[in-house]
Amino acid sequence: MGEKTITILGPTATGKTKLAVALAQALDGEVISADSRQVYRQMDIGTGKDIDDYCIGGKMIPYHLIDIAEPGEEYNVSKWQQAALEAIEDIGKRGRRAIVCGGSGMYVEALLKGYRLAPVPPQPELRAELEARPDDELIQMLASYHPLHNHTDTCERPRLLHALELEIYYSKHPELQTQPVDSIIFGLKGDRDLIRQKITERLKARLENGLIEEVEKLISQNVSQTQLLKYGLEYKFVTLYLQGQLSKDELFRKLNIAIHQFSKRQMTWFRKMERDGFTIDWIDISVPFEEKVSYCLKKIL
Repeated sequence: MGEKTITILGPTATGKTKLAVALAQALDGEVISADSRQVYRQMDIGTGKDIDDYCIGGKMIPYHLIDIAEPGEEYNVSKWQQAALEAIEDIGKRGRRAIVCGGSGMYVEALLKGYRLAPVPPQPELRAELEARPDDELIQMLASYHPLHNHTDTCERPRLLHALELEIYYSKHPELQTQPVDSIIFGLKGDRDLIRQKITERLKARLENGLIEEVEKLISQNVSQTQLLKYGLEYKFVTLYLQGQLSKDELFRKLNIAIHQFSKRQMTWFRKMERDGFTIDWIDISVPFEEKVSYCLKKIL
């Protein structure tokens, strides 16, 4: 695939987009958003698209996977993974550098690890055939597809059967195979109190700059309130406020707490990625911005 992809990850409100855009400018690159909600059009303030951040010196840095789905539409990690792979290939063909940027840990990991997410239909005949075989034979069959580094698939018979069904199905459908993406990974982290402060200040600004009106507009355009609740965080709590279930004070207080909790879950996911073998080069958010950029460039070039 040529030069390694670059990934910028970290919890919310740590300045990922700004760093990714600066690196894209320096490396003649393009940014791929790894955010599960920025794919939706008209959901701008609540998802923190910050499109202005993509403009440096009057020039727009190209970005991908933002505003590609209608609000209310079902969009999932499988669709995103496929679109991200296509974007990386397209960027590489044009001789440019792909920079993945976002805080949706599942999306980032699915791309970098090469998760196989295409649905596998029921295969009753194959299941019956496999059921008739002893465990040691099934384990040998599974080992014929790939080295058994991960023993969780062999410790229980149901998991062993399922793993074999997947391997057999994907071997017959090579067009569904996805390869891991080789990437240099930088993570942004910081003192928890500082991140909490940034989250709170950003939430106040979003509420003052039209977040409630954004959700009102979506509802007026017949976007399902049930779907808005599923999008979580800003869209969930503002919808509850508009339904009269929360006061203005409760909206701010409960949403603020929820975003802090979300930030902690993001870090938990990234730490798990490290335990699973990913190398993340962490940068403290208190480091001056130009130093962050130069540090990354030294590691990349």
